[in-house]
Amino acid sequence: MAIPIPSRQLFINGDWAESLLKKRIPIINPTTEEIIGDIPAATAEDVDVAVQAARSALTRNKGKDWAFASGAVRAKYLRAIAAKIKERKPVLAKLETVDCGKPLSESEADMDDVVGCFEYYADLAEGLDAKQKAPISLPMKTFKSYVIKEPIGVVALIVPWNYPLLMATWKVAPALAAGCAAILKPSELASVTCLELGEVCREVDLPAGVLNILPGLGPEAGASLASHPHVDKISFTGSTVTAVKIMTAAAQRVKPVTLELGGKGPIVVFEDVDIDKAVEWTIFGCFYTNGQICSATSRLIVHESIAAEFLDRLVKWSENIKISDPLEEGCKLGPIVSRGQYEKVMNFISNAKSEGATILYGGNRPKHLKKGFFVEPTIITDVTTSMQIWREEVFGPVLCVKTFTTKEEAIELANDTHYGLGGAVVSKDRERCDRVSKLLQNGAVWVNCSQPCFCQAPFGGTKWSGFGRELGEWGLESYLSVKQVTEYVSDEQWGWYQPPNQ
Repeated sequence: MAIPIPSRQLFINGDWAESLLKKRIPIINPTTEEIIGDIPAATAEDVDVAVQAARSALTRNKGKDWAFASGAVRAKYLRAIAAKIKERKPVLAKLETVDCGKPLSESEADMDDVVGCFEYYADLAEGLDAKQKAPISLPMKTFKSYVIKEPIGVVALIVPWNYPLLMATWKVAPALAAGCAAILKPSELASVTCLELGEVCREVDLPAGVLNILPGLGPEAGASLASHPHVDKISFTGSTVTAVKIMTAAAQRVKPVTLELGGKGPIVVFEDVDIDKAVEWTIFGCFYTNGQICSATSRLIVHESIAAEFLDRLVKWSENIKISDPLEEGCKLGPIVSRGQYEKVMNFISNAKSEGATILYGGNRPKHLKKGFFVEPTIITDVTTSMQIWREEVFGPVLCVKTFTTKEEAIELANDTHYGLGGAVVSKDRERCDRVSKLLQNGAVWVNCSQPCFCQAPFGGTKWSGFGRELGEWGLESYLSVKQVTEYVSDEQWGWYQPPNQ
């Protein structure tokens, strides 16, 4: 049965508003390749209206309604949003799946994580009250000093299409907990659930202008947000190429940015592993979410003594992955999000073959699926470190493989990348895992697993994978400005200058 797609406008100042230029973008179901609805396309004119709404939300009632309200007040709204999303989980999960193609079971898990993230930041918002006016120990008794944490202001939140509502929540929840007002710009390829967040905010009576939602094209809506003079911070998740443009725009007004970008993560597998356990984590680390994970461990670096057996089991496990309509029960691999992305992934595979690599498994459209942007899980061997498939992010279910003999060689291969988001090490030797974890140049390292993510733990990268951290207390801190207040408390004259004669 077809999933009805709500017809929405832009969400500005607490209500739905038609785009000033009345532009719309078609929604294409990646499973059927059919147009199933459309979304509004914001432009610079709409950005101006949304930014003004956000600024008004911060100053309304001298800030008492939101920015300078207690953390407990903001927590109440965050918990109300969480409760509404929990109530709507079945519908939201299906909308996510038909919009971006991820298996329904994954979309359902995403909605659970969305609920948990809002609830977590509600707790942290309440905790902010107790941390205000935290005293600072000074060496001079004639002074007292304390710290105030204040919302950074109006923030632009630009998110990708692989985890539409969850990635939005990673930014929206801490931004609102901090007391900021936000403009959320979801990807034009997957905006449906982010727009439904607007309806949730309307139903819980979130103060007008605190959250505004503007789908649209990057060059029109995203660029306007990044360069807007009244946006105080930008948080962006997406490609490194786009991040350079955002940083350039932000630099013109010296505004802070948080960037969570691409990756080409390693998974280093030593010879002492339980092979089937290690194989499952390897395919999960690269093929989950249809391979469209920025932190994907898409470079398998396996000890040469077990490589043949490991690859044999890897193929058998991959053959067992159910590829189907992502709404079907048991689906573990759905379609790539769009035709453009599908063609990009297939070009990577074709280039790997032309450069001399071997397609050990997959590399084609599944024979039983005549429509949709489906790509088989793909395993590529005989890879050299100069090949495109080793060096560039594919963002699809494609795993490339190299072998190693020594730990030093494994580390060198693992760090042989411009990126530094996620990496993994698999071994029964815990001390070895600890040593390798310290040597991997990644913002997140997983030991005997790949891709677990908890909203309590920081997430972010190094090198071309960006800077700044989302999630945990670090995610909240990135939306707060720290102010020092120091008072002279002595009754004595300061005495630095000679007083004038009476």
